Amino acid sequence: MAEFLSTSSVSGTENREDEEVEPKFKYQRLANDLKNILNTDVVTSTAVHFKFLILGTFRGRVHLLDHQGNSVNSNLSNSERYTHQVAVNQIDVDPKGEYVATCSDDGKVNITGLFSCENNQNLSFGKFIKAVAVDPELRSRTRRFIVGHDKLILYERNLLNKLKPIELCLVEGNVLTIRWHGSLVAWASHLGVRVYDLNEKCSLGLMKWEAPTQERLENFRCHLLWSNKHTLLIGWVDTIRICVIRKRNLIEASSSNLPSYIVDPVSTFQTTFYICGLAPLNTNQLVVLGYRKEKSESFKAQRPVLCVIEYKKDSSEEICTDSLTLRGFEEYTVNDYSLGSIVEDNRFYIVAPKDIVVASLIETDDRIEWLIKHRLYINHLLTLKQYEDAAKLCLQMLGNNKILWEEEVFKFVKCQQLRSVSAYLPTSDDCKLDAHVYEMVLYEFLKFDVNGFLNLIKEWPSHLYDGLAVINAIHDNFRKQHAKQMLESLALLYSYQGDYESALRMYLKLQNKDVFKLIKRYQLYDVISKLIIPLIQLDRERAFEILLDKDKIKSELVVHQLEHSKEYLYWYLDSLIKVDSRNMFQNKLVSLYAKYDRKKLLPFLRRSKDYVIQDALAICKREGFYPEMVYLLGCMGGVEAAEALNIIIHSMNDIEMAIDFCKEHDDNDLWNLLINESAKQPETVSKVLDGIVDYVNPEVVVSRIRTGQIIPNLRKSLIKMLWHYSIQEEISFAAQQIQLEDYFDTHSEVVALQRRGQQVSCEQLCLLCYRPVLMKNSGFNCIIGFKCGHIYHEPCIEAVISDRHCSECRMRSVDPTEKE
Repeated sequence: MAEFLSTSSVSGTENREDEEVEPKFKYQRLANDLKNILNTDVVTSTAVHFKFLILGTFRGRVHLLDHQGNSVNSNLSNSERYTHQVAVNQIDVDPKGEYVATCSDDGKVNITGLFSCENNQNLSFGKFIKAVAVDPELRSRTRRFIVGHDKLILYERNLLNKLKPIELCLVEGNVLTIRWHGSLVAWASHLGVRVYDLNEKCSLGLMKWEAPTQERLENFRCHLLWSNKHTLLIGWVDTIRICVIRKRNLIEASSSNLPSYIVDPVSTFQTTFYICGLAPLNTNQLVVLGYRKEKSESFKAQRPVLCVIEYKKDSSEEICTDSLTLRGFEEYTVNDYSLGSIVEDNRFYIVAPKDIVVASLIETDDRIEWLIKHRLYINHLLTLKQYEDAAKLCLQMLGNNKILWEEEVFKFVKCQQLRSVSAYLPTSDDCKLDAHVYEMVLYEFLKFDVNGFLNLIKEWPSHLYDGLAVINAIHDNFRKQHAKQMLESLALLYSYQGDYESALRMYLKLQNKDVFKLIKRYQLYDVISKLIIPLIQLDRERAFEILLDKDKIKSELVVHQLEHSKEYLYWYLDSLIKVDSRNMFQNKLVSLYAKYDRKKLLPFLRRSKDYVIQDALAICKREGFYPEMVYLLGCMGGVEAAEALNIIIHSMNDIEMAIDFCKEHDDNDLWNLLINESAKQPETVSKVLDGIVDYVNPEVVVSRIRTGQIIPNLRKSLIKMLWHYSIQEEISFAAQQIQLEDYFDTHSEVVALQRRGQQVSCEQLCLLCYRPVLMKNSGFNCIIGFKCGHIYHEPCIEAVISDRHCSECRMRSVDPTEKE
């Protein structure tokens, strides 16, 4: 390869923009034997294969070269028979790189084996042939190829090894170019682009192309490229279209006349130049060779451009654009250029009639060289007050070089624009600058942009700078109009320094609920003892979540802090009783319930036993809480119970409650008091009669009724009472009968059980003499058995015990007289 080909901008007066953008490609011009070929001929068509390059020339010659431009000996160079009489229009190579197909305006199509003549073909059509394509299948060995003129014709060898033409379809005008991939053949005509499916033997449709103003579509080369088996790239005139060949969905396939596949244009966009070739770079980026539409001041062609374009659905963006200085570019037209590629190596061949240049993605060494070369440009941008551009350029150029970064940062200090470079400063351990650099940036933000200062405190790791120095700077420059941002900054800085109490105070001044996260994250439960009331004021629910956990903070400490804030104390103790029903502060809770929520008082008094009943009674008497007084006096019993009954009768006027109270305590004195009081109020006598059943003899109530006294509903109450006693008598009699029957049934079972025999076997031993209990011709066959199952010889047991109980378990024998 020859010299390095540098990039340049469109006009020599606008180099600044190109210089600040890091180049994406490096360029080298092919030379060696190619140079000799181009001295006597011009290139009209090319094919780039991963093994070699093939050039077709204006004189009809076809040359095989390696990737460095050296000629390779092959059948193409060994015989004049495989050349054309006029310019070569299109070249195609099989995937293995063994056969080459060429066509020309001389009407000939040649299929040439580079190193074998076995399947060579020479066809003559007597008309211009613009396009030819060989079968892309690896196993084909060029048994099939397609030729395009006014028809699209597939040629394939039959069993007799003879070529058989198959007309695929008629063409609107002539076929301009063909690209074949798998079973799909893409080709362009005067109207647009079609895709033909060889499996279904039909066209998948026509994509019409808009002709440029005052131009004919066929005057521009159509550039087709399959980036994969289902994606077709089309570049024609100044429009690029990315098409996906997909299977029709159920709705689209509802008509049986349509083919199974459809060509779906997923992205269409225009370029600012005419397209001379295109190739894929990555998922959504293309490399495009372009021919500028505008002429130069001398009305000649401008330099071609190589663009990297990132595309979306119907839009695109030029990532980078390089203007190329090719030999003779001023004299060339749009159709004189072409672009070939080896996608796997990210190598792109820019072909002009008298020049071939290789563009390769720039490598690390070349990038470093460019960055070093462009360092001084930062000074230029700062002079122009383009601070943001200068900062971005620092990021591109300086990488992780600490020394270079510190040198460049001080340039921003002089113009007080550290804020511009702050977003690009390195903060990782791989390239950590001196602490004073970060402190200078923070100080400038503190002075001019408090919000930006707070964001940096949040984003930057705290070890980059001296936190105490920054805290002092905030205190020295504290401004009330920015108090919120400064207090939050102080809270963060104090927490970074481990001074959590100060951090908590800052958050509380801010009324910032992040204080609770800080407490939990750093376990600051010892610190919050003096901050309990502010925490409750900030968020009672989240504060109690911490304060109610005795493992984190003692309840005695909380109660002490809340002694002078009775409502907060009530909230806390009311929550504490739910998690600790035996806490020591329940006596306080009586007065707090009486003051803040009386409806909770009586349930609490009934539920809890950990309060002083006399104190609770005093509070209820003071407040006049009769139900609570009744309950407490009832618990005390004796005279206090009678006082409770009097409160129910005279203060609450609730005779039903009085009856229930007497039933609960079931005390004769209370019943007598109730009966005496009811006798004074005739309207209550019938209610008392209804309530005393099973507790007091009704005669006591009736005897207190004075002669002539009118008692409402007395007859009804007496009938109800007599009916109740009648039922009780019947129930008692029935229960007695059931008890007698159970007694006799149980007695019968016991008798039957006592009379039941007990099984004895010869294997059983006497537990005293350890001989078998049954022996032939022996006086020991008289045995005694016990309910526990133990068996003894009678002589043995009589000699030992006299109370007829088993010597092992002291159970009585089945029958003391039973012998065998």
